[in-house]
This record gives sequence, structure tokens and C-alpha cells, in this order.
Amino acid sequence: MNQNIHYIWVDTNQKLAEVCQNASQKPAVTLDTEFIRIRTYYPKLGLIQLFDGEQVSLIDPTKIDDFAPFIELLANQQVVKVLHACGEDLEVFQHRFKQLPTPLVDTQIMADFAGIGVSMGFAKLVAHYLQIELDKGASRTDWLARPLSEEQLQYAAADVWYLLPVYQRLVVDLDVTRWQNAVEEECQTLLEKRQNLPNSSKAYKDISNVWRLTSAQLAVLQVLAKWRMEEAEKRDLALNFVVKGQNLFEIAKLQPKHTSQLLEFMHPNEVRIHGKKLLLLVEQGKAVTKEDYPPTISRLVDEPGYKHSLKLLQQKLAEIRPLDLAPELLASKRQLNQLFSWFIRGQNPENLPELLKGWRKEFGTQLVQVL
Repeated sequence: MNQNIHYIWVDTNQKLAEVCQNASQKPAVTLDTEFIRIRTYYPKLGLIQLFDGEQVSLIDPTKIDDFAPFIELLANQQVVKVLHACGEDLEVFQHRFKQLPTPLVDTQIMADFAGIGVSMGFAKLVAHYLQIELDKGASRTDWLARPLSEEQLQYAAADVWYLLPVYQRLVVDLDVTRWQNAVEEECQTLLEKRQNLPNSSKAYKDISNVWRLTSAQLAVLQVLAKWRMEEAEKRDLALNFVVKGQNLFEIAKLQPKHTSQLLEFMHPNEVRIHGKKLLLLVEQGKAVTKEDYPPTISRLVDEPGYKHSLKLLQQKLAEIRPLDLAPELLASKRQLNQLFSWFIRGQNPENLPELLKGWRKEFGTQLVQVL
């Protein structure tokens, strides 16, 4: 970075309305967010960066209380919103504004399909296209602190200033490939997945080693994990700062009756704050009837023929994959596992695996034939 980027600091409702009005006249804008998430369940938004091709705007969400113009811009179908590796940014937009940026283009996905590199970071993409080395010294900033230093503000501005020319170059490179539709589908999938909010009744499935528990133990764990997620959302506290997941597993396994038993594997503070509640939840879980027990969870690796089937799928993938596409983009190991699981567990047409949808379907149907 050998130049200072000119930006404006936006900290009033009027300024924000003007910036968004100007941006709404452009065919594409670049967006980024800076946030803090250490102990909280939700990300704490510290800064929004917006570049409309003429003006970089650094928007201060700690001062502005009317974000209606920005929400309108996010929803404006005439303006393409360009972000890079935007998974966490989408979470910020969804939580803070209840509006995702649409239409959306993710330059990391574009680079994947343009053959530049898989899961390439922004700095490497800037170096590839613009021969500029970004200064990442301010990456560990407390973005809720005020005032922010000029170094920090330049760092934030660079994330959208350089993103627009990178996007424009990627459009050209992608145009000579056959993967434009695939990029559109992948970006749309990002939006759809973000709209599927976490289900607290299924939170128990995310706890490590859950496959080791019986149905009766899972009934207890389901009650515990549901309570923990709802408590985390209510108090805006990271899950493990409510109660550690491993401790929930032990409670479901042992089903203790006294807080003294909890102290054998839990921190005294956890027991002091939540001990009585946890014991009450254990009793609730034990009261679940057998008919309502969650089914036991089996690992794919333990399914008969799994290793052999996975090897056959990987061999077939190597045979059919397009030479102009990285194999992990066509079918990751997670997606192969998903296909195998769907095949052996009923082949539900209402819940197709990713490999049998969209641009992957023509390849996925060939992989199913192997199974």
C-alpha cells in the first residue's frame, strides 16, 4: 500500500442517507464489516465499509440510529453487492439489520471458479491482480474503540477500495469460463444457508462425541443443549461461556442428582451459577417418553461399506471432474459423505444432497451410479 485512500467518516443519519442514495445509483458496490466477537453469541458490529466506485465511506454503527437507507441499499436489486469471503459478514447483516445483501457476489467464490486459487484470501487476490501488498498490521484492532487511528482506518478502507478493481478483473476472467452460473448458484446458496436460523432443538447434534450416547442420554442432552442455546441468545454470550459443551455431554451421560457430582468435572463457578438448573433439566430429559427419544446417532465411518464406497466415489470423481475446475469445488469430502448418507438412509427426494442439485447435478448423478 503506497498511497493513502481518501474516505469519508459517516456518523450521522443524514450522512448515511446521502451515501446510500449515491450508492444506489451505481451498478455495483463493495462492502465489508469489522466486528468483535470474543465472549458474545452475536458479533458486535464496529464498522461498515462501503465503496461505490467514487467514494469510500466508513460508516460508524455506534453513532447512527436510523439504518433504513442502508437496509434499502442492501435490498436494492439493481445494485450488485460485492464482498469477499462473506460468511461472517452475512451473519452481521442478518443479525443487525434483518436484511442480507442481494444480489450478492463473493469474490472468493469467483476466484475459485476462475481458476485463480481455492479459498484465496483477499490480500493474495489483491497481490495477484494489482501487484499491491496490503498492510495487515491493523487486523487485530478493537473495532468498537473510538477514536480509531489513521492506520486502522486506512486498513479498513483498503478492504473495499481494492475489492472493486479485483472484482472487475475477475468478471473478465470468469467470462471466458463456463462457470458463471455456478458462481451465481454458490452465492445464492450462501444467502439461503444464512436465512436458515439455528434450531435450538437440534443443538445437541453439534456437541462432540454425541454418537457415543444412548437414546435415553440423548433425550437429556437435547434438553440441556436447547436450554444452553436459548440462554446464549438471551444473554448474548458465547455457548461455551454459558456451559462448556463437553460438560453437557458428561451431564447427559452420567445424569447426576446432586451438585457435588457436577463439581467432579465442572468449574465451581459453572456449578454455582447453573448447577441447580442443570439438575432440573436432567430430570426434564429423563421424563421424556421412549417414543419421543431422539434416535441414536451413527457415524458414517461405522456404516458397512463406507470406506470402500468413499474410495469408489473419489475414483469416479477423478474420472469425471472437469479439468478446468479444482476437484474440491465439484465435490468436497463433506459433500461426498452427504451423498453417501442420503443414499443409504432412504434417498429422500424432498431432501436432496448438494451433489444432486444445481450445477453439480450432472456430475452427482454419475456419482450415485457408483453407489
